[in-house]
Amino acid sequence: MQVTLRAWICSSGTAPVVLALAACGGGGGGGGFTPQTFTIGGSLTGLASGQTVGLANGGADLLSLSANGAYTFKTAVADGGSYTVSVSTQPTGQTCTVANAVASNVTANVTNVNVACASPSKYAYVVNNGDGTVSEYAIGATGGLVPMGAPVSTGTSPQSITVDPKGRYAYVANVSDDTVSQYTIGANGVLAPMVPTTVGAGTGPDAVAIDPRGSYAYVLNENDRTLSQYTIGAGGSLSPMTPATVATGIQPRAITIDSTGKYVYVSNHSDKTVSQYSIGTTGALAPLTPPSIASGTLPSGIAVDPISPYAYVANYTDNTVSQYSVGTAGTLTPQSATTVTAGSNPVYVAVDPTGAYAYVANYISGGLGTISQFKIGSSGGLTPMTVPAVNAGTGPVWMAIDPGAQFVYVVNTNANTISQYAIGADGSLTALSTPTVATGSKPFAIALVN
Repeated sequence: MQVTLRAWICSSGTAPVVLALAACGGGGGGGGFTPQTFTIGGSLTGLASGQTVGLANGGADLLSLSANGAYTFKTAVADGGSYTVSVSTQPTGQTCTVANAVASNVTANVTNVNVACASPSKYAYVVNNGDGTVSEYAIGATGGLVPMGAPVSTGTSPQSITVDPKGRYAYVANVSDDTVSQYTIGANGVLAPMVPTTVGAGTGPDAVAIDPRGSYAYVLNENDRTLSQYTIGAGGSLSPMTPATVATGIQPRAITIDSTGKYVYVSNHSDKTVSQYSIGTTGALAPLTPPSIASGTLPSGIAVDPISPYAYVANYTDNTVSQYSVGTAGTLTPQSATTVTAGSNPVYVAVDPTGAYAYVANYISGGLGTISQFKIGSSGGLTPMTVPAVNAGTGPVWMAIDPGAQFVYVVNTNANTISQYAIGADGSLTALSTPTVATGSKPFAIALVN
C-alpha cells in the first residue's frame, strides 16, 4: 500500500508547527488541520516609466504593478493546487508577456512567473541584395513600415542584416565581397558607417548572429564551410577571435543562438545536418558531442524557442519542419513526432517572443508564397492553426517578429516588397490595412530595433 504524506500546520493555541505526520487536537485553542499554502510570484521587467500593468491569477486574484522588480500575488495557493497567471491590463504602448504562466501540483513557493514588457519596434532595416543597399523604415503605432529616406549603401550582394540586442549597432553580411559592413544606429534610427566600414569574413558570408549580451558575433560563411568569430568592441566594431574560424557542415545556410547565450546551431543545407556548438567563456565556439544531428533534406531556416527548450528547422525539399528538444547540455534530440508538414519549399522559421506560436515562410517556387501558422504545444510539438496558412508575396525568404509580439514582417525577394501582419489573440496573422511596403531590388533579410 502506498501512502502519500503532506505537510500540514497544526494549530492548538500556540505557535503553528509544521508536521509531516501527526495528530492535532486538545490544548483549548480549537485544534485542527490547516493545509499549508504557497505564494505565487516572479519578476517584472521592461515596464516603461509611468506605466501600469495588471496581472490576474485565475481571473480572480488581481494585481496592479507600476514598477519593475519582484512581485507576489496576495492570495496563496493550497498545497497541491494550481495557478494560471495572465495579463489582465496591458500598459499603454507596450505588450507584456508571461513566462511559466501555468502550473499544477504546487508544493513550494513559486518565484519564476516572470513578466516581460516591450514596446513595439521603432525601426526596421531591409537589405537589398540586387542593388547593394539597406532600406530604412520607421514603424508606426499600428505596425506599418514608413520609409525614412534614401537607402544606405552596403557591400556587394548583401545577404542579411543583424542588430545587436541593445539596438546600438547593425551588421550586414556581403556574400560577394566576403565582408561584413558595420553601422551605428542613431537616436533617429538612421544607420551611419563605422570606422572601419567593413571587416573581413570567410568566403561567401551569408548571415550574422549575436549573443544575447551583445559581446560576440558569429558570421556564417557558406562557401568555405566556416563560422567566423568576433568580439564586439566598445564602439561596436568587430575584432576576430583566436581562432578566427570554426568548421561547419557542407553549405551552411542559417545560424541561431539560444536565449541563454550558451549554444549556437547551424543548418547545413547540403549534408542534411545541424551543427551544434557551445559558447566558451571567451566567446569561442566548441563543437558539442555529437557535433551535428540529422535534419530533413536541404535544411534552411532554424529557430530556437525563446521560452522553452525546443528548436525547429525548415527543410526546403521535404516540405517539413524538423522538431527538436534542447537538452541541458545544449544537444538537440528529435521529438517523438520528428517533423510536421509545412507548405511548399519552406525556407525560414520564426518563433514569437512568448514561445506560443511558430511561423514558417514557404517560398513556393514559381508561385505565390505563404506563411504556415502553428501553435506550440506543451511538449514543443507544432500543431497547425485553424487557418493553417496565409498568403505572402512571391518568394518569401525571411521573417521578423517585433519584441512585443504584435507584428510580423515577411521579406518577399521576388516581389521587392515586405508583407505586414498583425498577430491576433490566437496567434493567427492578419494583413495590415496596408498589406505591403516597397523595398529595393531583391530584398533578402530584415531586422528590427526598439
